[in-house]
Amino acid sequence: MVVTDLDEARRPRGHKHDPEALTPGQRQLGRHLIDVHDGYRQEMRQVLDALDQVAAGALDAAALRSVINQLTMRQNYWTLGAFCATFCRLLTVHHTIEDEAMYPAILERDGSLGPVIDKLKEEHEVIAGLLTRLDQACVDLVAGDTGLDRVRAEAERLAAVLSSHFAYEEEELVEPIGRLDIRV
Repeated sequence: MVVTDLDEARRPRGHKHDPEALTPGQRQLGRHLIDVHDGYRQEMRQVLDALDQVAAGALDAAALRSVINQLTMRQNYWTLGAFCATFCRLLTVHHTIEDEAMYPAILERDGSLGPVIDKLKEEHEVIAGLLTRLDQACVDLVAGDTGLDRVRAEAERLAAVLSSHFAYEEEELVEPIGRLDIRV
Protein backbone atom coordinates (compact mmCIF):
# COMPACT_ATOMS: atom_id res chain seq x y z
CA MET A 1 0.00 0.00 0.00
CA VAL A 2 1.29 3.48 -0.87
CA VAL A 3 0.75 5.98 1.94
CA THR A 4 0.38 9.30 0.15
CA ASP A 5 0.57 11.30 3.40
CA LEU A 6 4.27 10.43 3.56
CA ASP A 7 5.21 10.82 -0.10
CA GLU A 8 6.96 7.47 -0.02
CA ALA A 9 8.31 7.93 -3.54
CA ARG A 10 10.50 10.80 -2.29
CA ARG A 11 12.13 8.75 0.45
CA PRO A 12 15.89 8.89 0.14
CA ARG A 13 17.90 5.76 0.81
CA GLY A 14 21.18 5.50 2.65
CA HIS A 15 24.17 3.44 1.61
CA LYS A 16 23.72 -0.14 2.78
CA HIS A 17 26.39 -1.90 4.82
CA ASP A 18 26.54 -5.60 5.60
CA PRO A 19 24.52 -6.13 8.81
CA GLU A 20 26.39 -9.42 9.33
CA ALA A 21 29.53 -7.39 9.96
CA LEU A 22 27.98 -6.08 13.19
CA THR A 23 28.75 -7.62 16.54
CA PRO A 24 25.85 -8.99 18.61
CA GLY A 25 26.07 -5.89 20.81
CA GLN A 26 25.86 -3.60 17.80
CA ARG A 27 22.88 -5.52 16.44
CA GLN A 28 21.16 -5.10 19.82
CA LEU A 29 21.62 -1.32 19.65
CA GLY A 30 19.72 -1.28 16.35
CA ARG A 31 17.17 -3.81 17.62
CA HIS A 32 16.17 -1.39 20.37
CA LEU A 33 14.53 0.89 17.77
CA ILE A 34 12.42 -2.01 16.52
CA ASP A 35 11.44 -2.91 20.09
CA VAL A 36 10.27 0.65 20.75
CA HIS A 37 8.31 0.70 17.50
CA ASP A 38 6.74 -2.63 18.38
CA GLY A 39 5.31 -1.02 21.52
CA TYR A 40 3.71 1.71 19.41
CA ARG A 41 2.40 -0.85 16.96
CA GLN A 42 0.71 -2.64 19.88
CA GLU A 43 -0.85 0.61 21.05
CA MET A 44 -2.22 1.30 17.57
CA ARG A 45 -3.81 -2.16 17.64
CA GLN A 46 -5.40 -1.17 20.98
CA VAL A 47 -6.94 1.90 19.33
CA LEU A 48 -8.39 -0.22 16.52
CA ASP A 49 -9.64 -2.76 19.07
CA ALA A 50 -11.31 0.02 21.06
CA LEU A 51 -13.03 1.17 17.86
CA ASP A 52 -14.36 -2.33 17.38
CA GLN A 53 -15.65 -2.27 20.97
CA VAL A 54 -17.46 1.04 20.37
CA ALA A 55 -19.01 -0.35 17.18
CA ALA A 56 -20.18 -3.42 19.12
CA GLY A 57 -21.63 -1.26 21.91
CA ALA A 58 -19.18 -2.54 24.51
CA LEU A 59 -17.44 0.84 24.92
CA ASP A 60 -18.80 4.37 24.61
CA ALA A 61 -17.27 7.14 22.51
CA ALA A 62 -15.95 9.10 25.52
CA ALA A 63 -14.14 6.01 26.76
CA LEU A 64 -12.61 5.55 23.29
CA ARG A 65 -11.07 9.03 23.42
CA SER A 66 -9.79 8.32 26.89
CA VAL A 67 -8.12 5.10 25.68
CA ILE A 68 -6.42 7.00 22.87
CA ASN A 69 -5.23 9.81 25.13
CA GLN A 70 -3.77 7.37 27.68
CA LEU A 71 -1.58 5.60 25.16
CA THR A 72 2.11 6.43 25.24
CA MET A 73 2.04 7.07 21.51
CA ARG A 74 -0.61 9.76 21.89
CA GLN A 75 1.15 11.37 24.83
CA ASN A 76 4.42 11.36 22.93
CA TYR A 77 3.06 13.03 19.83
CA TRP A 78 0.90 15.43 21.79
CA THR A 79 3.92 16.81 23.55
CA LEU A 80 5.62 17.64 20.24
CA GLY A 81 5.53 21.00 18.56
CA ALA A 82 2.94 23.56 19.59
CA PHE A 83 1.44 21.18 22.14
CA CYS A 84 4.65 20.88 24.11
CA ALA A 85 4.12 22.78 27.35
CA THR A 86 6.73 21.20 29.56
CA PHE A 87 10.15 19.64 29.33
CA CYS A 88 9.46 17.07 32.06
CA ARG A 89 8.70 14.12 29.79
CA LEU A 90 11.33 14.83 27.15
CA LEU A 91 13.30 11.65 27.69
CA THR A 92 10.22 9.49 27.26
CA VAL A 93 8.92 11.16 24.13
CA HIS A 94 9.86 8.88 21.25
CA HIS A 95 10.05 11.26 18.31
CA THR A 96 11.52 14.05 20.37
CA ILE A 97 14.29 11.68 21.41
CA GLU A 98 14.85 10.79 17.79
CA ASP A 99 14.76 14.37 16.54
CA GLU A 100 16.89 15.89 19.28
CA ALA A 101 19.28 13.11 20.27
CA MET A 102 19.36 10.07 18.05
CA TYR A 103 19.29 11.81 14.67
CA PRO A 104 22.00 14.35 15.55
CA ALA A 105 24.20 11.53 16.90
CA ILE A 106 23.75 9.63 13.66
CA LEU A 107 24.50 12.70 11.55
CA GLU A 108 27.60 13.48 13.59
CA ARG A 109 29.02 10.08 12.71
CA ASP A 110 27.61 9.67 9.19
CA GLY A 111 26.52 12.87 7.45
CA SER A 112 25.54 10.95 4.33
CA LEU A 113 22.31 9.98 6.15
CA GLY A 114 21.19 13.63 6.21
CA PRO A 115 18.51 13.25 3.52
CA VAL A 116 17.05 10.20 5.30
CA ILE A 117 16.98 12.03 8.63
CA ASP A 118 15.35 15.09 7.04
CA LYS A 119 12.62 12.90 5.53
CA LEU A 120 12.01 11.11 8.84
CA LYS A 121 11.62 14.46 10.64
CA GLU A 122 9.17 15.57 7.95
CA GLU A 123 7.19 12.37 8.52
CA HIS A 124 7.08 13.06 12.27
CA GLU A 125 5.18 16.24 11.49
CA VAL A 126 2.73 14.38 9.26
CA ILE A 127 2.11 11.85 12.04
CA ALA A 128 1.57 14.60 14.62
CA GLY A 129 -1.07 16.10 12.33
CA LEU A 130 -2.80 12.75 11.90
CA LEU A 131 -2.93 12.27 15.66
CA THR A 132 -4.58 15.66 16.00
CA ARG A 133 -7.12 14.69 13.32
CA LEU A 134 -7.87 11.42 15.11
CA ASP A 135 -8.36 13.23 18.40
CA GLN A 136 -10.68 15.78 16.77
CA ALA A 137 -12.70 12.99 15.20
CA CYS A 138 -13.09 11.46 18.69
CA VAL A 139 -14.15 14.83 20.13
CA ASP A 140 -16.70 15.19 17.34
CA LEU A 141 -17.94 11.65 17.96
CA VAL A 142 -18.46 12.35 21.66
CA ALA A 143 -20.30 15.58 20.77
CA GLY A 144 -22.49 13.71 18.30
CA ASP A 145 -21.14 15.72 15.36
CA THR A 146 -19.73 12.74 13.47
CA GLY A 147 -20.07 9.01 13.27
CA LEU A 148 -17.76 6.16 14.13
CA ASP A 149 -16.87 5.72 10.45
CA ARG A 150 -14.88 8.98 10.48
CA VAL A 151 -12.99 7.95 13.62
CA ARG A 152 -12.22 4.55 12.11
CA ALA A 153 -11.03 6.16 8.87
CA GLU A 154 -8.68 8.46 10.78
CA ALA A 155 -7.39 5.59 12.94
CA GLU A 156 -6.80 3.35 9.93
CA ARG A 157 -5.05 6.19 8.10
CA LEU A 158 -2.82 6.76 11.12
CA ALA A 159 -2.11 3.03 11.44
CA ALA A 160 -1.06 2.85 7.78
CA VAL A 161 1.18 5.90 8.09
CA LEU A 162 2.80 4.63 11.27
CA SER A 163 3.40 1.23 9.74
CA SER A 164 5.05 2.77 6.70
CA HIS A 165 7.10 5.26 8.73
CA PHE A 166 8.36 2.65 11.18
CA ALA A 167 9.31 0.26 8.38
CA TYR A 168 11.24 2.99 6.54
CA GLU A 169 12.99 4.16 9.68
CA GLU A 170 13.95 0.62 10.63
CA GLU A 171 15.18 -0.19 7.12
CA GLU A 172 17.34 2.92 7.01
CA LEU A 173 18.55 3.26 10.61
CA VAL A 174 18.74 -0.08 12.42
CA GLU A 175 22.08 -1.01 10.83
CA PRO A 176 23.64 2.48 11.19
CA ILE A 177 22.59 2.69 14.85
CA GLY A 178 24.62 -0.43 15.54
CA ARG A 179 27.50 0.32 13.20
CA LEU A 180 27.88 3.87 14.52
CA ASP A 181 27.44 2.83 18.17
CA ILE A 182 24.45 5.13 18.75
CA ARG A 183 23.32 4.94 22.37
CA VAL A 184 20.28 7.03 23.15
